Amino acid sequence: MKKVISRLIIILFLAALTFLGYYGYRGYVMYQDTMEEKSLTVRVEELRSKDNYVKLEQISSIYQELVIESEDKRFYQHGPVDYIGLARAMVTNVVTMSFKEGGSTITQQLAKNLCLSFEKSLDRKIAEVFIAQKLEDDYTKDEILEMYLNITYLGEGNYGIKEASNYYYNIEPIELNEEQAKVLVKTLKAPSVYNPSKLAEN
Repeated sequence: MKKVISRLIIILFLAALTFLGYYGYRGYVMYQDTMEEKSLTVRVEELRSKDNYVKLEQISSIYQELVIESEDKRFYQHGPVDYIGLARAMVTNVVTMSFKEGGSTITQQLAKNLCLSFEKSLDRKIAEVFIAQKLEDDYTKDEILEMYLNITYLGEGNYGIKEASNYYYNIEPIELNEEQAKVLVKTLKAPSVYNPSKLAEN
C-alpha cells in the first residue's frame, strides 16, 4: 500500500512539473513575443507622452493611499508578485468557490494594461509575471504606481486619474477629497457599475 501511495505521489509530482513547465514555457514565449513586438521602454514612453498623463506629486495623496489599500496593501513590501496575497486569494477562492480573488499586484495589473490582452489564460498570466518582473527591475515603486494611476480604466471612456477627475468632478487629480477618492477607488473594481455617474443615478 505504501508503495502504491509513493508511486502516486511521484506521478502527481511529475505531472505537476510537466504542467508548470509547459505553461511556463508558453508564458515566456508570449512575454518574448510581446517585447519583440514593442519594447517595454517604448510602451512606457508612449504612456508618459499622453496629454492626460500626470506625475505622482500631481495626484491626491489620499487617492494614492486608498488605491494601495484597496488593490495591493503590501505594494511597497513585496516584489512583482505578492506570494502571501496570492496564497490568501487561492484559499479564499477554494473556500468560497467564487474565484473572485485574483491576487494580482499593482505591478502585475500595470503589466497587463500596458502590454497584454485581458484574456484569462494561464500562459497570459505567466507572461504577465515576466513583464511585472521587468517593470520592477527597470522602474521604482513610485514610478510603477504613477503609471498604474495613469492607465487604469475608470468608466465612461475615461482612462487614468486625470481624465476621471476632470470628467466626473471638473477638478484636477491633486484636488480630490477623501469622498471623491473613495468613489473612484470603488470604480476600479467595476467601472461600468460603480463610476460616479452611475452611483449618482441610484
